[in-house]
Amino acid sequence: MSNWLKVYGNRRVLCLLGLGFSSGLPLALTRSTLQAWLMTEKVDLAVIGMFSLVGLPYVLKVLWAPLMDRFTPPWLGRRRGWIIALQILLVISIFGLGHSSPASFPAGVAAAALVTAFFSASQDIAIDAYRADVLREAELGPGAATGVVGYRVAMLVSGALALIASDHLPWQSVYGVIAAIMLVCVVFTLIAPEPEVVATPPKDLKEAVWGPLTAYFKRSGAIEMLVFIVLYKLGYDLAGAMTTPFLLDIGFSRTDVGTVNKAFGLLSSIAGSLIGGGVVARIGINRSLWVFGIFQAISNLSFTGVALVGKSYPAMVAAIGIENLSGGMGNAAFIAFLMSLCDKRFTATQYALLTSFMAATPILAGAPAGEMANMLGWAPFFAVSTIGGIPGILLLARFAPWNGKRSVALVK
Repeated sequence: MSNWLKVYGNRRVLCLLGLGFSSGLPLALTRSTLQAWLMTEKVDLAVIGMFSLVGLPYVLKVLWAPLMDRFTPPWLGRRRGWIIALQILLVISIFGLGHSSPASFPAGVAAAALVTAFFSASQDIAIDAYRADVLREAELGPGAATGVVGYRVAMLVSGALALIASDHLPWQSVYGVIAAIMLVCVVFTLIAPEPEVVATPPKDLKEAVWGPLTAYFKRSGAIEMLVFIVLYKLGYDLAGAMTTPFLLDIGFSRTDVGTVNKAFGLLSSIAGSLIGGGVVARIGINRSLWVFGIFQAISNLSFTGVALVGKSYPAMVAAIGIENLSGGMGNAAFIAFLMSLCDKRFTATQYALLTSFMAATPILAGAPAGEMANMLGWAPFFAVSTIGGIPGILLLARFAPWNGKRSVALVK
């Protein structure tokens, strides 16, 4: 216990809990929570569907990440300066979004949501860069874990809790409360420490744009590394794409799925993140990637068991617990791994680039998953999905060998 307190009680690690919360808080306000508000205002479904486009800044954020590497605000340093500025802008944009009118002027709501999403995606760039810069190598796992925990808790606040509050308060008040919570998040930025090593920022925009790409791609195996990033969680994401349809198809209600898969799954994921961060601190990133990668692949078999047993609440709870526990552990190690690849001069841009490849995995996995399930049936589908984890595990031998360090060419 004392070792865990030492790892997670460190100021550099602990502050990331609050910054992770700040990062996750705006997300649902432009997605699920906003959709619920639009539905209550009787906005046409076709219009609601178009609102998904306001999420584009999260996909395109790598395009302006170089600006945040190049320029340093005149307060609180290069990373914290951007974070606090964007937090204040988010307070204003969230409040403005809450006072827009979906029924009479949906275009205005869309514009306000797009601005909020842009500030939110930009805050993600700054917080991700700060996390990679402030942590020592031994703290990467715990730091990744605390950030994920804060992020998940914030999504619960602006998602599920905001929806519950909307049954008792006007939507303007709900968004106003979230804006006030975002203002409190400024405190996390103020008390966060500056990185011990302050890297020299790019000298101009040309270096800010091309420097990160040149620094990364001049490494031997750089392209293969991007392939590895896409493949590492392939098997896990392949199964995850069909979890909800599977549970509904075999007879569980939407309430069952919402309560167990979302609420209990969230708690399991948080536990997995914290355990994973502690394990990374103890055995290192390389070995953790091996252990958690294998665990993630095997966890798919728990849903094969549910498919064979049928509608069984104990089996469902166990499968969801195992899946989210393994996913939380894997995320802690994998995020730590991605942070370790970044050159501190260009952390914002390189981390945004690497995580964009990471974000591609659920999309690539989800596309064929439904057809595979139709062809194979549920039990064989989840069994076969474990094979999706093999390519990533095999590539670990090159990029994160069990008994050695990564190739020198891949170290910043």
